[in-house]
Amino acid sequence: MNNFLDGKVVFITGGAKNLGRAMALEFAKCNVNIAINSRTNSQDLEQTLEMISKAGGNSIACVGDIINRLEVDQMVEKIQQAFGRIDILINNAVTHATEPFLELSYNDWRQTIDVTLDGSFHCTQAVVPLMIQGGGGSIINMGGMFGHMPVPNRSPSSAAKAGLAGLTRALALEFAKYNINVNYLAPGPANTQRDPSKPFQFDLSKIPLGRFTEASEVVNMVMLLSGKEGRFITGQSIHVNGGVFMNN
Repeated sequence: MNNFLDGKVVFITGGAKNLGRAMALEFAKCNVNIAINSRTNSQDLEQTLEMISKAGGNSIACVGDIINRLEVDQMVEKIQQAFGRIDILINNAVTHATEPFLELSYNDWRQTIDVTLDGSFHCTQAVVPLMIQGGGGSIINMGGMFGHMPVPNRSPSSAAKAGLAGLTRALALEFAKYNINVNYLAPGPANTQRDPSKPFQFDLSKIPLGRFTEASEVVNMVMLLSGKEGRFITGQSIHVNGGVFMNN
């Protein structure tokens, strides 16, 4: 896998911490050039860039809002100027509204849909021409279990993630002729840093393997789908969640 990925370029949205950071650090080990998107120039972003550098990787920051097409185009242009190409796109940025549906504001609903679906639309549409020019690529849409199983007070995420799964299948068909594979990855509840104002509680008894997902387990699947061994996998929704999907 390492030789196949050597010198390639990955663009990770929402990549300043958690799974985005973990993916970036693994790509750094494979001599992949890394573009990390964050909506703001945060301390998390600076720490991630420093960690990539210490790991021997080459990276740039792409600060911008993925729901703003102008800013997306500017980020893609920056990546092209820095590295000359984009081979892998990981639509990882996410936001969650956690209110009961009848208490949900339209703004909170819209924000979740905008980041998950519209952001993926803008980034994919901006990046794919470069992938075609480079002879192919990989797109990984980071979904989640909310798109496939009911969870109270998470209706915007359920709608957005289900839409992202559908978009994945449609684009896998449309882009196959360009040697671009498109897949949807659905992690389970993960051991990652969470916003204290939006606590997430999950009953471990619903997970057949009895524990939360580790970031490394998600990263391993990302690397497979991005690498040579994953080139014949496309249009799939892949669950890395300890079997929780089977229980719902």
